[in-house]
Amino acid sequence: MSDVRAVMDTVGCERATLVGYSEGGTMCALFAATYPERTAGLVMIGTYARAMWSADHPWGCRAEDFPQVVETIRREWGGPIGIDRRAPSLAHDATFSAWWARFLRMSASPTAALAFTEMMRDIDVRHVLATIGAPTLVLHAVGDQVIEAARGRYMAARIPNARFVELPSDDHLPWLSDSDIILDEIERFVATFEPLPEPDRLLVTVVVADLVPSARNGGGVDVERTRDRYHEAARLEIIRFRGRFLDAAGPTVLAAFDGPARAIRCASAIVDSARRLGIAAKAGLHTGECEIRPDGLTGAALEVARRVAAVAKDGEVVVSTTVKDLVAGSGLEFLARGEKADGDGTRGQPLFTIVSPATARG
Repeated sequence: MSDVRAVMDTVGCERATLVGYSEGGTMCALFAATYPERTAGLVMIGTYARAMWSADHPWGCRAEDFPQVVETIRREWGGPIGIDRRAPSLAHDATFSAWWARFLRMSASPTAALAFTEMMRDIDVRHVLATIGAPTLVLHAVGDQVIEAARGRYMAARIPNARFVELPSDDHLPWLSDSDIILDEIERFVATFEPLPEPDRLLVTVVVADLVPSARNGGGVDVERTRDRYHEAARLEIIRFRGRFLDAAGPTVLAAFDGPARAIRCASAIVDSARRLGIAAKAGLHTGECEIRPDGLTGAALEVARRVAAVAKDGEVVVSTTVKDLVAGSGLEFLARGEKADGDGTRGQPLFTIVSPATARG
């Protein structure tokens, strides 16, 4: 998302219609939810909200089949891997087959392809679909053998102001049989939707960082006298990780981030800063929709983050499932916990503790 925003800033584009294909559509959906003020419209082609099969998502690769996917990439990368499913209309065309193999080799090395596949396994943006306010067009080939058309319909049904268009071919690649239809639909889409008003809600990752009670801060440390230093250290980390400081009241510091990975790293840095001051802190994070007000942000996401922080132990950074699902490919590692957090439509989300060093700048 940062790359998209950087390009927009460089060319002076305040608001754009985003077009994403396959997992690129997933990223565009997350961008639209996180930066509504920069998103004029959203177009997704052959995309999905979650990569893996689950009981509440009956599509995608099953966990027991994923090792075979990885092994196929390791063994066959460099050849026309997957062409029969991605481009059935040209699967037996020798010229296209050679082009596809070269396209894959130029796109990624075998190691990068494996890393990318591992990252895709963790993708899940279902929680943010309802927060997308931009006009949305979802295009999906009816016979797509890579990502079932039902997954496109699933996304369109959960995004307000979304329209679903079924394409007639079996090709997953959008530049083949359906290309003219796709271009016509996009042209019609951008020419007809009404400009959006300035958004009054946005998707953020909330950090709640708490000093632990005085009784648990041993060694004769006067926590009351140290609190101001803790607040200042937390402010500096929030600035360093490009967050939005919300409040510092008593033992609690509140902040909001447009990037969940940076939010996790900032929370870890705040906990480390407290440790260097000779005291203990803990943090909880949740990603959700908040309302923009002149005096700051409000919304259920803040309350869920408070509940997540409440179950954290001294020195821990704990996140909700939503946060974990949104940082696929970040290199952050998590340990599942038994507790669950309710509220903001989470339906008892499992919680996870950060177990890898997470303070590197994101």
